[in-house]
Amino acid sequence: MPAASVTARIADGVRSILPGDWDACAGDRNPFVSHAFLSILERSGSVSPRAGWQSLPIVIEDGQGVPAAIAPAYAKSHSQGEYVFDHAWADAWEQAGGQYYPKLQVAVPFTPVPGPRLLLRDGAMAPGLIAGIEAVTDQNRLSSAHVTFLDDAQLPLFEEAGWLIRAGTQFHWANEGYGDFDAFLGVLASRKRKAIRKERAAAVEGLTIRHLSGGEIDEAHWDVFWTFYQDTGSRKWGRPYLTREFFSLLGREMADKVLLILAYRGDQPIAGALNLIGADTLYGRYWGCTEEVPFLHFELCYYQAIDAAIARGLQRVEAGAQGEHKLARGYAPVTTWSAHYLPDPGFRRAVSDYLERERESVAQEQEYLGELTPFRRGG
Repeated sequence: MPAASVTARIADGVRSILPGDWDACAGDRNPFVSHAFLSILERSGSVSPRAGWQSLPIVIEDGQGVPAAIAPAYAKSHSQGEYVFDHAWADAWEQAGGQYYPKLQVAVPFTPVPGPRLLLRDGAMAPGLIAGIEAVTDQNRLSSAHVTFLDDAQLPLFEEAGWLIRAGTQFHWANEGYGDFDAFLGVLASRKRKAIRKERAAAVEGLTIRHLSGGEIDEAHWDVFWTFYQDTGSRKWGRPYLTREFFSLLGREMADKVLLILAYRGDQPIAGALNLIGADTLYGRYWGCTEEVPFLHFELCYYQAIDAAIARGLQRVEAGAQGEHKLARGYAPVTTWSAHYLPDPGFRRAVSDYLERERESVAQEQEYLGELTPFRRGG
């Protein structure tokens, strides 16, 4: 269907759309774009206009009034919780006399996980949905629209639409058919293999590690993890993005997608890592502790995640944003993508020049980082 013949509407939050209609567009491979996850963010108060995230999904319906394409869009009054930093763009636009905020963000809030950002029941609707995002930006005289952590498959759609493309780097672990963790270690250089074994032994000395999922997780576990999350959040962001209710709702409504890894000293949990389970990927999201133990962060977030992925037959572990320290643990650099629509021609030219130089720098950095992975060379 030509984009010009498509009409997009703005919905009043994810909760205003029926779960079945939303998930028919989103699919079931990536839990973060599911109706359950995004509506939990809203219902828990983690996402709200007061928090600077006003949920305004952009929807295209078929002839029967059923959603055929959805963009999980938000009006943002700041640039927090995005992990693709545009503070310099905001400063430049406002110094030139413009108003950068509110801007339009198509994303999963607080979640630097690549995935689909055009949720399509009918793939032919993609150009129309992109045009709809542009129309919302233009008609409301917004400075810009940003689609962050876009998966590789949808990148060409935005390139064809003429959006500016930005590259970034994350570190992911790939399962090459390993039977167990020792099989994975077998493809590493001897020195790195020994270092990981030593690190793992030191991390778990005197501790018990437990993997919990589904009905094994109760409110007492979420109380403990909330303490861990608050500690990490207060150090990283000043205040945690998520509310306590978010974790209770997640446990009640998405328990089968949750893997909670806890470290116990005796009967007392002292650290934990929260993961979500996708169709082929384990997604590491949050970590925290009440006792500092050397290497325990690496053990829970990286090595135990690899153990879990192998046991579940998953193809990847995505352990969150940034972190060159992941290289030594067998996580390799991969490119992440975002797409940006800037209606003002002068602003667009300036950002385009910057992004061209930045992409070259990212590519060079990844080539260098690739040489630092612990894998044996030449077979």
